[in-house]
Amino acid sequence: MHNILVTGAASGIGAATAQLFHRRGWAVGLVDLSGDALAALADELGGAWHRALDVTDVEAIQAALVDFCGQHDGQLRLLFNGAGILHCGRFAEIPLSEHTRAIQINVLGLLQFCHAAFPYLQNTANAQVINMGSASAQYGVPTMASYSASKFAVRGLTEALELEWREHGIRVGDLMPPFVATPMVANQQYVPPVMRRLGVRLNAEDIAEGAWQQAHGPAVHRPISLQFKLMYWAGQLSPSWLNRRVMGWLNRP
Repeated sequence: MHNILVTGAASGIGAATAQLFHRRGWAVGLVDLSGDALAALADELGGAWHRALDVTDVEAIQAALVDFCGQHDGQLRLLFNGAGILHCGRFAEIPLSEHTRAIQINVLGLLQFCHAAFPYLQNTANAQVINMGSASAQYGVPTMASYSASKFAVRGLTEALELEWREHGIRVGDLMPPFVATPMVANQQYVPPVMRRLGVRLNAEDIAEGAWQQAHGPAVHRPISLQFKLMYWAGQLSPSWLNRRVMGWLNRP
């Protein structure tokens, strides 16, 4: 039986991904900071392994991997890095501590999980890492500056590890959706202009299905939704000044 460890599993995309892989026969491990919601999901999934932890806590990450992978002969077929936070608003009006926390969770937490999981992935045939990227890694998004920066970092790490870990038989890729109807998005007090213009057309289940496809395909980046696929591929071919102009138009007040 394949196994998957999902971070950010208590709600939204992480929860939907865990539910989908569980339904399709995978052994699921759940990690999140929100212990009560995590325990409720674990019960729903028939007593799935779970651990409440902060993804910025290296020792907690290492202990969780020892426990979960220890129950699967030291193997990890798939690490799904779904933990992340978002704080929308004008850059200078958001406290520096909020920007710092976004980078710590979205980048450092993901990097630390990848680093700690490497021995278990290396020990597993067809092992894979799926990182939760974003359409905001296409071009920097105003009023989402630190989040956008964090997703550029995720994109860069994904591309680097995809090349570096080939020799170990480990595939690395990311999912790149635009806005998704999750509690993280719904709880924003400030709505960026680009969100108003593009709308929130995806739900967590759409992204979970994208994760399933990614787990069975060779893509490095997987843009999700027809709308963003067109924007993504156009962006790969367009000069930077045109991408900047399009982003400026999308973010008009």
